[in-house]
Amino acid sequence: MSFQSYLDNIEAKTGLTPRQFIALAEERGFGAGTKATPILQWLKDEYDLGRGHGMALVHVITKGPKISAAHVGRSGPHGDVSDELWLDGAASNPDR
Repeated sequence: MSFQSYLDNIEAKTGLTPRQFIALAEERGFGAGTKATPILQWLKDEYDLGRGHGMALVHVITKGPKISAAHVGRSGPHGDVSDELWLDGAASNPDR
């Protein structure tokens, strides 16, 4: 599954876009210096998200939307279209 697909699936499950999760995380004091464990626990407790999906959100909460170009442009299930993740909702993604 591509990184963007993880984020899109989280939105489908929770009704919240990645950008909304970033705002909620900031309200809880989570950000660039936060370790993964407390964020993962919050996501599990409040949104029933597992580790894989949680780690996708940990990345955007702590590092922003930029990802490694290693899988960009690759075909197959792990390929992403861009090294910049779309955070404003799957329906408005111009790459979809």
